Amino acid sequence: MQTIRNSAMTVTIDELGAQLQSITASDGTEYLWNGDSAYWSGRAPNLFPYVGRLTNDTYTCGGQEYRMPRHGFAKLTVFSVLTRGEDHITLRMEDSEESRKIYPFAFRFDVSYILEGHTLVIVYATENMGQDTMFFGQGGHPGFRVPLEKGRAFTDYRLTFARPCRPWQVLMSDSYMISGHEAPYPLENGVTLPLRHDLFDRDAIILKHFARSVTLSAGEGTRGVTLDCPKMRYLGIWHMPHTDAPYVCLEPWVSLPSREGVVEELSQQFDLVALAPRQRDENRWSVTIF
Repeated sequence: MQTIRNSAMTVTIDELGAQLQSITASDGTEYLWNGDSAYWSGRAPNLFPYVGRLTNDTYTCGGQEYRMPRHGFAKLTVFSVLTRGEDHITLRMEDSEESRKIYPFAFRFDVSYILEGHTLVIVYATENMGQDTMFFGQGGHPGFRVPLEKGRAFTDYRLTFARPCRPWQVLMSDSYMISGHEAPYPLENGVTLPLRHDLFDRDAIILKHFARSVTLSAGEGTRGVTLDCPKMRYLGIWHMPHTDAPYVCLEPWVSLPSREGVVEELSQQFDLVALAPRQRDENRWSVTIF
């Protein structure tokens, strides 16, 4: 485990998956979900090089068929510590003989955590180390405790977007794949989504055309979290379906899961990042606690 800190918070990261384990305020309040396997054993996996499910866990690339687990393999890989200081750390995953059996690219994938006051900045930096264009998706999957303070209930909380917006929902099939259909997803007053457990009975709510900053709170003057994701196209909102899980995941994604019944060809999936040889892609998002 690795720990970084400043005067506002302490953050712990596991080298396995470079996954956050804790975001603790200076007064001891924990903001991150604790990984209770009764609901969901994850905490904040990093999704790379694919987001979500593949049809039959299978895709093709250059005419060759490959199999990959849900949300990619970064979450199953032990990262090395590249650099670190008191308030920052960068961890790295590189391709290997084993990774190339399921993902045929030479790459480096760095995850950096940087503390700036009450904000934790997360930076994904991907380098194509090979001779061919590399196709990938990526995203975050942090879960936050709900409620965040005593005397509150899950249904006291809401998501409030930073400005009025008219998001569209990317609809899921009965098998939780992308159905190919979308629909308007109205917000209260154009900005607010009140939380209920049954929102997630059909798995994640996936939004596009949303304001790229959203706050989880129970109202003015309460503890909360703001997620900013300026370069992420999609926002997944989730907890384990058909449960009263005391957390909610706010998931900034670059790309979508596979379409229902389609074994995706990576070079043809429109929302994946196409990275030219010897080029570097950087994307950052952040979590602010208050």
